[in-house]
Amino acid sequence: MTQRGVRCSGPYGGEVDETECGEPARFEVLRYRRGPLHLCPVHLGPGLLLASGVLWPPDIRLIG
Repeated sequence: MTQRGVRCSGPYGGEVDETECGEPARFEVLRYRRGPLHLCPVHLGPGLLLASGVLWPPDIRLIG
């Protein structure tokens, strides 16, 4: 819980134009061969289902 000011990258991880949420991220989801996905509570479920490279079972960390 050390990363303050990180913004949610939306359900697609910022890889699809105009899908970034902009709310403060509360969770970090690790992905295969990609950077971690930072998500707010609203986009945690959709991000697990829609973002590419999400590990399964998912590795989710609380950051905020």
